[in-house]
Amino acid sequence: MVDPVEPRTASPAMKHSASISVVLVLVLVSLAVATASAAAMAGAAAEEHAAANYLVYVDPHPPGVDCKKYQLGILAAALGGEEKAKAAILYNYKNVMSGFSARLTPSELEAVKSN
Repeated sequence: MVDPVEPRTASPAMKHSASISVVLVLVLVSLAVATASAAAMAGAAAEEHAAANYLVYVDPHPPGVDCKKYQLGILAAALGGEEKAKAAILYNYKNVMSGFSARLTPSELEAVKSN
């Protein structure tokens, strides 16, 4: 009669070593993800802090010209396009003052000032 062969099992030391390896890999992956996320958030935060809200005073719009289109045109000329201007403009003013509020970076502000 043949005696059944018992399957070999890993020793407790081998199991412990494998567990440590799995934990180490998980920690390294988590650290890599956290570092990448922090770097992305820091870059976005730095860019966001670079921009600020400004009130821009302009001459009143000419008769027969839409106030918003006039002001958007001024900002578009400074920023290099209507889409950028639409993204930056926050509010148009026409009753108490002639102008608009916009979110601008320092370089965009300088471009608006020079126009």
